[in-house]
Amino acid sequence: MKKLKKSLNNKMVSGVCGGIGEYVNVDPTVIRVIWAIAAFFSLGAAIVIYIILVFVIPPDDGIIDV
Repeated sequence: MKKLKKSLNNKMVSGVCGGIGEYVNVDPTVIRVIWAIAAFFSLGAAIVIYIILVFVIPPDDGIIDV
């Protein structure tokens, strides 16, 4: 079973969008663009959610889950 973790490889700021992209098998750039659009139209609520996710989502430990 896959677990949502911050990415070590697809990291721009903290690895949240990279981790979400790896979890749902989507290019992390697509997740970043969607997140930027959401941040613009939600008047900053997506930024607050992102900051919360930085602390809630655990970092990747490098162990491969099968």
